[in-house]
Amino acid sequence: MVASTAGNVGGRADSNGVVWYRVKMNELFNPAQQHPTTQAADGLPRWRWTVAEIERLTAAGYFHEDERFELLGGEIVPMSPKGRRHEIVRLELGYRFTRLASEDVFVAAEPQFNLDADTFLVPDLLVHPRAIATPDVRGSDALLVVEVAETSLAYDLKTKAILYAAHGVPEYWVINASTLVTAVHTRPSGNAYASAPEIAPDALLVPTRVPSLAISLDTLLPK
Repeated sequence: MVASTAGNVGGRADSNGVVWYRVKMNELFNPAQQHPTTQAADGLPRWRWTVAEIERLTAAGYFHEDERFELLGGEIVPMSPKGRRHEIVRLELGYRFTRLASEDVFVAAEPQFNLDADTFLVPDLLVHPRAIATPDVRGSDALLVVEVAETSLAYDLKTKAILYAAHGVPEYWVINASTLVTAVHTRPSGNAYASAPEIAPDALLVPTRVPSLAISLDTLLPK
């Protein structure tokens, strides 16, 4: 099995397949240096992946294009499946934002948002200055980050809010796909946001840095 796989990627294997594996890992990760690890809940160390390593693995075909995951502190975390209601809200909001945005504002749908060397998230919408290419946007560059939550509400309100605040994302919305109530996180301080009120769907949401994208979510879906 290993020898056959090696043929697909151009590597070489001895009769046991050992040489190919070491050569390929040398090419990808340069393991001559000890690789950092993370500590899982069970106490066992985990390999601490970097964004650059994940990108090299993706380019080499190790991940299927339909696989959805995020990288949190070096750990690969699978993303929740997208439900019908989630997709309707996400697509409609992205469409509205794109029509409302000025020429100097870019609305990216489900981009890889690189926060640091070992963390990237995949928000539903990332609004940022058009002058910065999406892969180069960092936390404080963002104008607005939006997550539409259906099955991932607790994760988006807790884990992701901590990460976005820690990396200086100035405004972060979590939209409950079922109720369209939005938690508007602003004023990041340390690992938290100083303000995170819940806004009803019939109220006007006005992004602090891009007020032109103001919207009432109850206009998104047909009555």
